[in-house]
Amino acid sequence: MSGCRHVYETVRLALRLAAPSFAVALSEYYRRNRAFFSAFDPQREDAFFTEAEQRILLERDVELAREDRGYRFYLFLRGKPERLIGMVGLSNLVRGAFQSCHMGYKLDGELLCQGYMTEAVEAAAGIAFEDLGLHRIEANIMPKNRASLRVAEKAGFYHEGLAVKYLKINGVWEDHIHMVLRSEQWHKETPLPEQAPTTSPAVRGL
Repeated sequence: MSGCRHVYETVRLALRLAAPSFAVALSEYYRRNRAFFSAFDPQREDAFFTEAEQRILLERDVELAREDRGYRFYLFLRGKPERLIGMVGLSNLVRGAFQSCHMGYKLDGELLCQGYMTEAVEAAAGIAFEDLGLHRIEANIMPKNRASLRVAEKAGFYHEGLAVKYLKINGVWEDHIHMVLRSEQWHKETPLPEQAPTTSPAVRGL
């Protein structure tokens, strides 16, 4: 695993690198958000929502991090460390001349519009650029997913184009907007948009 820590903290969140011990909390998270996520996720079999299946997927996440191919962080409130409320992942990581990855993120439907997701995305961008040494992050978001687009914009991502019928979501091939953030923006060689007052790009590794 590259220079990535297992735990990062922001003002309100702990971002914890994937571990099989999260299987119970993660399966509960997916079950309580099943209807909410259905508009934005691929179609899921019932087995996906079980502890056993989530443990398998978490073990796969651990292996990807070990191979420096992807890093998935699960979000916990600092005051409620037992409650998993979301995730942010750096996936499809490519080294060499590219030094790039994709970012995906999601949050418990009960906690929207409180700045948590922006806080986590900013922290994950800092991990990608500062600890992993990447140059570019791409987040692909459906045009109708206005909340996720707003999170990306607040974190400094810019619109780079439209991929037509890019992913099959809930049985339908959906267009996605390419939102991109580069390391020179993060280091403020290019000014970032004004940030929400409840968020901070600074993280502290433990």
